[in-house]
Amino acid sequence: MQDKARIQAMVGEDLLFLTDDQLRRGIEAMFFAYRAFTADPDLILADLDYGRAHHRALHFIHRDPGLTVTSLLAVLGVTKQSLNRVLRTLIEDGLVDSRIGRRDRRERQLHLTSAGTALERRLSEAQRARMRAAYRNAGPQAVAGFRQVLEAMMDPETRAQYQALKDLSDDR
Repeated sequence: MQDKARIQAMVGEDLLFLTDDQLRRGIEAMFFAYRAFTADPDLILADLDYGRAHHRALHFIHRDPGLTVTSLLAVLGVTKQSLNRVLRTLIEDGLVDSRIGRRDRRERQLHLTSAGTALERRLSEAQRARMRAAYRNAGPQAVAGFRQVLEAMMDPETRAQYQALKDLSDDR
């Protein structure tokens, strides 16, 4: 048992002193993983003349029905003009419903229609299957470590947004 602890400590020490080559391989792995992660949804989106911004909007509206346009802007980190273009298309195509806010009539709350929900499910299912398989293959410690690395890469503002979304899930 002491040998295992010593080996884990040595591996941990090695991680503190990564070489440029190790960092480059990690960056490249991230590029290729992202390409694979987005490949299936990209095929579906291309058939509809949509892009990844449409997918992200559908994802976050699905995740938080009633999300305001202002909140979606903050989450996506895009310009108002860019988001308006995406939302206009999704609304015109019957995938998103924009409703006047209950408390503040100036707010627009976003909801997926049944067609929007079906499309979001199609786009996300392949990604969930890919993540599920990778997580199972890597094991629980690797999953926790992967999440820690991703969270550590976020700047403080982004990490706060991510934490707020995580807290929203925990409340459900």
